[in-house]
Amino acid sequence: MALTNFIITVVAVSAAVVLLRGDVKQSAAIFRRNVRHIRNWLEEESASAAKSAERSTPKELNSQASKKDTPKDEKH
Repeated sequence: MALTNFIITVVAVSAAVVLLRGDVKQSAAIFRRNVRHIRNWLEEESASAAKSAERSTPKELNSQASKKDTPKDEKH
């Protein structure tokens, strides 16, 4: 009886280890794929932000310069 319980326990633990190991491998693969996608999204977003910053910088500088150049009416 003790031998049967031991064998059943070993089989159950072995099956759990095999299932968990496969699950961990699959989860790790999914995680790596998700990290790759997120990294690509961040790189694309930073590239588009840099392009939009290049386009908007001259406009902002011109608008700020024109605001400084225009004299304000002084009230006495």
